[in-house]
Amino acid sequence: MPPPASAPALQPDAAEPPAAPAAHGAPVFAPGAADAAAGVRRGEAMVPLLLPGLLAVSVPVRGDWRARVLAAPGRWWRGRERVPGTLSGPATLLLVFIPFALGHYLSWLLRSVNAMLAPQLLAQAGLTPAQLGLLTSTYFLAFAVAQLPVGMALDRYGPRRVQFVLLLVAALGTLAFAGSRDFATMAMARGLMGLGLAGCFMAAIKALTTWLPAHKTPSVQGYLIAAGGLGAATATLPVRLALHHMSWQWMMLALAACCIAVALLVLLLAPTPPAAPPRPFGRNALAGTFAHPVFRETALLVLLPHTVFFGVQGLWIARWMADVPRFGEEAIAWLLYLGMAAVIFGSIGVGMLTEWAARRGWRALDVAAAGVLLFVLLQCAFASGWRPPQQMLPVLFMLVGCVTGMEFSIVAQAIPPALTGRASTCLNLLIFIGAFIVQAGFGQVVGLWRPSALGHHPAIAYQCAFAVLVLIQLPGLCRYLLRRFR
Repeated sequence: MPPPASAPALQPDAAEPPAAPAAHGAPVFAPGAADAAAGVRRGEAMVPLLLPGLLAVSVPVRGDWRARVLAAPGRWWRGRERVPGTLSGPATLLLVFIPFALGHYLSWLLRSVNAMLAPQLLAQAGLTPAQLGLLTSTYFLAFAVAQLPVGMALDRYGPRRVQFVLLLVAALGTLAFAGSRDFATMAMARGLMGLGLAGCFMAAIKALTTWLPAHKTPSVQGYLIAAGGLGAATATLPVRLALHHMSWQWMMLALAACCIAVALLVLLLAPTPPAAPPRPFGRNALAGTFAHPVFRETALLVLLPHTVFFGVQGLWIARWMADVPRFGEEAIAWLLYLGMAAVIFGSIGVGMLTEWAARRGWRALDVAAAGVLLFVLLQCAFASGWRPPQQMLPVLFMLVGCVTGMEFSIVAQAIPPALTGRASTCLNLLIFIGAFIVQAGFGQVVGLWRPSALGHHPAIAYQCAFAVLVLIQLPGLCRYLLRRFR
């Protein structure tokens, strides 16, 4: 009987490969697109392994930290996508309001800090009042130039990413200001700060209108403006006390670090809404925004008073206290601190008053008109040289002036949500161009009079400057009153 044929060597079946034993107890998987895809989905690396006498197989290696590290920046940049209306109240507070309100806080702090640094800047850089006004107002000019690009970026990329990038630019400008020694470099650094902080308020408005219901916008905007008032309050007495322990250069370095910290907070905490199709923003869209009836009516009434409030509050109200009633630096710091506290509570009160008036059928623009009328009358007191207890005038100026910030909520409720970023930036463009002119022009008017031997300008210089401000605000107020009550 012939010997049996030897059994053929086992060959792997191309369609169904045999299962190989596990090496050292670890599961071994045959290669395949499904396995690789599953490995990628699980965040695993499929590592090729060649076993003797068998085909090459792939072993998943869990926890590839290098891949996760490389992918982390992309995940942080994209953020966590959430659908508007799905955030709870506490989540909206922690993830939306607080990060963006901190950015607005820093914006007001850095905008107003020159009022306390003015004596040091005048002494160290040898600036004249006109140069000091131009230096401080450079912030507003850069702020205005950036408005339209920032508005388009907000509508295209969202407030989270735009705020992060711009706060890093603000930190760079603050660092440059700390290292400046003459007027030219200070002005350029100040402009870079304004460029970096140009989106703080509009990014916050865009985020709040995205994640909050419309009926909550006026009151929450009041809280947002209150956060800005807190920043301006920090730029008064706390800055004055801090200057006893550090130079203004070290203070600016600390503020630059704060800008970086808030930028990271916005990037890591704020949610991202689903991407919307980009809308072109050419000349027609710009003209349409300016031609919107609510935008136009609001701007004609509130725009100029808002520019006056920004231009005077950020610098000249402190110089008025030093030159006219001759208050000392400590008293000025206290009064500015009280004035900013008035801005905080006044902003919250204006938001609550606007909601109360809406429930009774009054328009928000009517509330704004009443506030503008009081604000202009208060400037008449400065212009006439009226002498009540003069500690009251600067505090009342800042308390009543906070009503001029209402135009953002009025316009935001009338403009489609996808265009609120652009509408807010159009308003800010006009406001900060006006604030630049007011702050620089106020210094030019005051500089027409010679200072005394102690460096104080006469009261008539400030009276004339305030009289000019009253004259430019009257036409818009008179127009509104005539149209409203005819």
